[in-house]
Amino acid sequence: MLAAEPAGTPPPVAAARAPVIGAAAAGKIGVDDPGHNAAADGPAAAPLSPRYRQVEVAPSQTSIYVGIVSLALPPLERRKDEYTTTYDASVFPFFFYNETGQFWIECSDEQLRRLERGERVAFQGRVRRADGSEHRVEGTVTPADATSGKVKVRVFATKSIELIFNSTYRFTGK
Repeated sequence: MLAAEPAGTPPPVAAARAPVIGAAAAGKIGVDDPGHNAAADGPAAAPLSPRYRQVEVAPSQTSIYVGIVSLALPPLERRKDEYTTTYDASVFPFFFYNETGQFWIECSDEQLRRLERGERVAFQGRVRRADGSEHRVEGTVTPADATSGKVKVRVFATKSIELIFNSTYRFTGK
């Protein structure tokens, strides 16, 4: 027969898992660190093509109640995870609503790789008018090939006014 454990004795505890020793212990947080997300590092992703340094968007326009808003963007330059440029918006026949300012679109390396694979990509951004007020920008990019396609840009001018511009784009960086 087995002897009974005396009352008040705690049940046996399973052995604790030994801590991971390796690069983390040597001060190099990395693959051996159980909290490290190796997938975020990616498999040594190839550098992006230089063609993605600059993108041209064709001028476009959209209708408003009794007029037309035209949007012109010089080529957008990529800096870190953003494309940036200036913009000119002309409102016909209400020229006194014309505006200029800065235009930014957030675009990560992963989004550019998805475009390269032919996938549709959503983006966000903002515009800052010359007077300092900002508006939210959203849109989608639908590639026709690795260097060009269609772009839909939504500018939220006010809480109730959304201007939608449909255009084309072409990567022109070298």
